[in-house]
Amino acid sequence: MAAASWRTTFACFALAVAAWAVSLPTQADARNLAPGFTKLPAGASILIMPPDVELFSISAGGVAEPKADWTELAHTHIHTALNRKSSLLGVKAQQLAESDADDLAEVNALHAAVARSIALHHLGAGNLALPTKNNQLDWSLGDAVLPIRAKTGADYALFIWMRDSYASSERKVAMVALALFGVGVGVGGGVQTGYASLVDLRSGQVMWFNRLLRASGDLREAEPASETVNALLAQFPDSK
Repeated sequence: MAAASWRTTFACFALAVAAWAVSLPTQADARNLAPGFTKLPAGASILIMPPDVELFSISAGGVAEPKADWTELAHTHIHTALNRKSSLLGVKAQQLAESDADDLAEVNALHAAVARSIALHHLGAGNLALPTKNNQLDWSLGDAVLPIRAKTGADYALFIWMRDSYASSERKVAMVALALFGVGVGVGGGVQTGYASLVDLRSGQVMWFNRLLRASGDLREAEPASETVNALLAQFPDSK
């Protein structure tokens, strides 16, 4: 999707979600797990893929504008939080070397597309479920993940996709002014959206998936970013 098109779509999506002013549940249940999968095998190794993260500022007119400096901060905080979380979970985890990240960028892009499909057709509201899936977490990245296993030897990969946006000062003023005239509905600030997928690197199958969708959170600071990672990885299927 072209950058301009994505920014327009994201802005509309942010406004709709912010209008709900709610956080969707992050607790995992059977719908978050692939059929027959309940926990990681003992001794399994996990590769943490480079998080696909981008932060935006919402202008007075509701346009989502990318913020490179915010995104860089978010990457730093999320890496730190993921290292801390993997230690607490007691799993054998490793980060993908930066030298290998570019070679595997297309796999990250594929994950983003699959994750959006899972969020829409499996965890989404309404009648968007796909009949062929039988209400099960039955999605795969296919053979695209095999080079990751060949390069790293890991058993699983953890993919993270996040988009976060924040109302600019001008946007906040506009929101207050419009609210005074009774037209605040649908005129919101930012929204935080995240997808996390645990993928079997032998088959490409998504073994666990979680979604975060809320009008709160902040990836620009360390502690709020850590809280976001904890929320996104709630009920992660460790080996205990």
